[in-house]
Amino acid sequence: MTLMVSGQSAAYCGPPARPDGLWSAWNTDPWLIAALIVLAVAGGALAVRRGAQAGKRNPALPGAWLIAFALFVTPLCAMSVALFSMRAVNHLILVAVLAPLLAYGLGARRFSGWLGPAAIVHAVLFWFWHAPAPYAAALGHDGIYWLMQLSLLGSAVWFWSALMARWNDIVATAGTLAGFAAQMGLLGALIAFAPDPLYAPHAVTTAAWGITALEDQQLAGLIMWVPGVLPYLIALGLAVAAALSRSGETAAR
Repeated sequence: MTLMVSGQSAAYCGPPARPDGLWSAWNTDPWLIAALIVLAVAGGALAVRRGAQAGKRNPALPGAWLIAFALFVTPLCAMSVALFSMRAVNHLILVAVLAPLLAYGLGARRFSGWLGPAAIVHAVLFWFWHAPAPYAAALGHDGIYWLMQLSLLGSAVWFWSALMARWNDIVATAGTLAGFAAQMGLLGALIAFAPDPLYAPHAVTTAAWGITALEDQQLAGLIMWVPGVLPYLIALGLAVAAALSRSGETAAR
């Protein structure tokens, strides 16, 4: 249920976390816990079946479940209500760690012709939900909050699935990853260099953490600008290394 904090409606995760009450700020929503249990059972069964088929265990789905648990159940959830910088961390882990694990664990390989559209849709959604008005709406209503999170995650899984399906096409893979890293850095820079606080839900929630709303926003922008691009650059490096390895094997023959 949406709560009221300081005259403002709070996000699904509850009241903004404070340093003195951080370890009690766990999300115990029974519907979420039930959903995670169902996903754990289904994901575990799928991982075992795929592992049996491949002759080895695939830790991607269990890893994705643990990340989802950390993002939505632990105090990290309530911290993202208090600090926009933590929301930036939440979203980056959601789309750049959880999503590729899901894409790999689910074995999605049917999107080889959809890399361009997937990248565009995911980028548009990421920018949309970090615009001040949609972001404020998401933190003020449970349904919009989950629409934000699930649309970001779903579009990211689509993006990473399409990327993995085109992994051997180094031109498409490298170009897409470089472009995505660039737009992520641009969004981070725009947020970091904004002269005024943009995100109303955090206007009165950052003081307990010893920073102003503008400083919190600047930190969030830096997180998107620098570490936020690293997963895409790492993937780019892996794609280039794989292409060089294939070239070496071809030359050896």
